Formats: sequence, C-alpha cells, structure tokens
Amino acid sequence: MKAVIAKRPAPSRLLRGTSSPAQLYKRVQSILEQARDTAARSVNTAQVVANWLIGREIVDEEQRGERKAGYGERLLVELSVKLAKSYGNGYSATNLRLFRQFYANYPMLLAGSIHHAVSDELTDGGDQAIHHAPRDEFRKSLQTKAGAIPHAVRRNSGNPRQTWKPGQLNTGLSWTHYRTLLRVEKPHARSFYEIEAVGSAWSARELERQINSLLFERLARSKDKKGVMRLAKKGQEILGPADVFKDPVVFEFLGIPKTKRLQETDLESMLITNLQDFLLELGKGFALVSRQERITLDGDHFYIDLVFYHTVLKCYILIDLKVGKLTHQDLGQIQLYVNYYDEERCTKGDNPTLGLILCTDKNDAVVRYTLGKGNQKIFASRYKLHVPSEAELRKELQRELKMLRR
Repeated sequence: MKAVIAKRPAPSRLLRGTSSPAQLYKRVQSILEQARDTAARSVNTAQVVANWLIGREIVDEEQRGERKAGYGERLLVELSVKLAKSYGNGYSATNLRLFRQFYANYPMLLAGSIHHAVSDELTDGGDQAIHHAPRDEFRKSLQTKAGAIPHAVRRNSGNPRQTWKPGQLNTGLSWTHYRTLLRVEKPHARSFYEIEAVGSAWSARELERQINSLLFERLARSKDKKGVMRLAKKGQEILGPADVFKDPVVFEFLGIPKTKRLQETDLESMLITNLQDFLLELGKGFALVSRQERITLDGDHFYIDLVFYHTVLKCYILIDLKVGKLTHQDLGQIQLYVNYYDEERCTKGDNPTLGLILCTDKNDAVVRYTLGKGNQKIFASRYKLHVPSEAELRKELQRELKMLRR
C-alpha cells in the first residue's frame, strides 16, 4: 500500500493572494508603529508611577519626621541635591514639590493596579520593607499590562460607560497631562478635564488649551448643581441638541488682534485653515461636509457658510457666521436653511437638521420671541476671539438668569 501523505495546509497569509512589496512594507510599518507607540506608553506610565511613588515617600517622610518649622523644605532641598548628582536636573526641589502635590491630589492613583499598600509594609516590615516596598510596588504596577488597566472611557451614543474612574492611573495620560491637570484647583473641574482628555484622546497641548479656555466653566454655566456634578463624573454627555452647542465659543486659536476689523469671509477662511482646532472647540461628533454650500430657490441663490454632520445626534448642523449683533432676519435666514435641508437633503435615518448662528452679540429676548416656545432646532451662540475670564462668564450667567426671571 502506498503511504498517504497529507498535504501541509497553506499558511493563512498566502490565502490572501500574492502581495506587492509596497503592501508588505505597509504591514511591517504598522507593526513597528504599534511597537513604538506601546513602548512610548510604557515609558510614560513608568514616569507617572515613579513620580507618584516619590511624592508618597516624601509625604510619608514628612509625616514621620521632625515637627520643626521648615523641616519639609530642608528635606526637599537635601533630597534634590543628592538626586541631581545621580539622575540629573529633573529632580529639583520645585519638581519634588510637584510630585508631593501629585500624590496629595491623586491618592488613589494606583488603586486596582497593586495588591497591597506600601504604607503597611513601611510600618510592619522594618528596614528591609522600607528598602524594597517602593521598588516592589513600582514593579507590580508596571507588570499590569497596558490592556489590563482600563484606559478609555467607552462611549455609546453619547452615554459614557466607564470602566476607569478619574483619579486612577490611565496609560493614555502622560506626566505632562497630569502636571497640567494639577493646575486645576477645583477637584470636580479637574475630574471633568481628566475624563475628557482620556475620552477625546487630547494631547497635553490640547488639554492645556481647553483648561485655559475655561471649557468646564462654559459648559457648567447653563446647568444646575446636579448637572455640574454629572459633568464632573461623566464628562460632556450629548443627549440632545442643547448639549452640543457651547455659549460662548472661543476662537482664541486664530490669533486675531483685538484691533482688527473682521469680515465674515475672513472669519470663515481662518476657521477652515485652523480646522482641527475649530473641530476640537466645537466638541465631539462634528464632521465637516461643505463650506459656502449653494442652494437655489426659484432662481434665487443662498449660501450656507458651513455644513457639518453630527455623528452622535445623526443629523446635519448648519452654521451661519455673523460679524456683529444677531438680528431677527438672521434667525429667519437660518430657519430657511434648516427647513430646506429637512425637505431636500435628509435621508432615511437622519434626524431633523439643526441650525447654529455664531455671532459677536445677541439679544436673548429677540431670539426667544422670534423662534417661539419649544424651539429645539435653532440656536445662537456668541463667539469670542480671546479667552473670557471667569468673572465675565459669571456676569453673563447672571444676565441670563435675570432674563429667565422676567
């Protein structure tokens, strides 16, 4: 009998057919890029954990140390001198104070990623435990793989489902992120920025911009106490049209001098040139469809400044730019655009179109009486070319409350 020799199955990659060298290069490039990103995240996480542990050691030493005035500062100066000799200038007394503040503001940073508290070891284990505790805990925290530490706020139709909580270690945040967050004094505001930085994958630079532009204060100004706390715990939720639009919208990234006389066409061109920053300022879910889109009605031509599609609300958003104070004619014009889009452009699955007028000033009474009660489709927001102060926001909020009481 002839021996039956089974054929060796072809590797799965050959089933895809012959690939070109260019395709092979792309696959190898993808592997290397992923490896580089993973290595960078590991280094960032190691630095964050190390700085937190150093901060805790300083706090513990200060609590155990002498009660004399100035003991803590002398301790930091002496420690920084010794560390500088071994590790360079990255451990100045100023940085050590920052590590101490980091631990104080994030006491539960490693909750869930370690098996025991070093403070217990320091108390119970004698000199040997004091020597090994920070090193062992640092090792254990890093042994938790990047995928094992939930590092994203998963969102479903605008509703965040958190597997990670603010205040806990997140591999998506570098030491630069945390250092920027430490500048936010209000804990609930810091929690909000932390959630948004993770959920929106903000760079450290974008996080700093959002903090400087008072994003939390702008969103919180129109909410009650429960709404503010919900922002702090869940970030910005998009449950309806009113949750999408900020007032005011801040365009400080355009760098326009206060003395410059601005035309609407100039403003539009600058926003498109700085499209990435513009989309980040608008918020989650905005996708640009067109600019200066022409619609023709019985021979009359009209031009919509900017057309977006919102991926969460599943609807078109039409934006009209106005340099100057809002008028009732402006509201009628955007209403025309919205009605046209609802009848002529929306397809099955699209929700009703929304309209937004961005203006330098507005009369809320004119808006209310022009649009009528129950309006959920047309909105008007001020835009500012420079970052408003908290006092200015507070003043505007008081003005709006006065209007509501009337």
